[in-house]
Amino acid sequence: MDKKILLAVNVIRIVVKKKRKKLMNRLKRIEGQIRGIEGMVEKDAYCPDILVQVSAVNAALNSFNKELLAKHIKTCVVDDIKEGHDETIDELVKVLQKVMK
Repeated sequence: MDKKILLAVNVIRIVVKKKRKKLMNRLKRIEGQIRGIEGMVEKDAYCPDILVQVSAVNAALNSFNKELLAKHIKTCVVDDIKEGHDETIDELVKVLQKVMK
């Protein structure tokens, strides 16, 4: 294989790993927020304070979804369309309908 192609493949692998790590770090932060809410409920914290934290978790999950969806479209969907798998567009539409409920 050409050295330029090998270099490009390695760069892509590194980028994918970094993006996956970034997504995993987001999930770990969200997990920490959920545990914090659980602790607030156990300690019978003031309900409006809990609601604010739940809202923050919802915002974090929405942000995670946006990033994951963008990654999916830029990689999986584009690759499938290039390979002639037009049914991927229908799948994407279904996923968007579920996510945007």
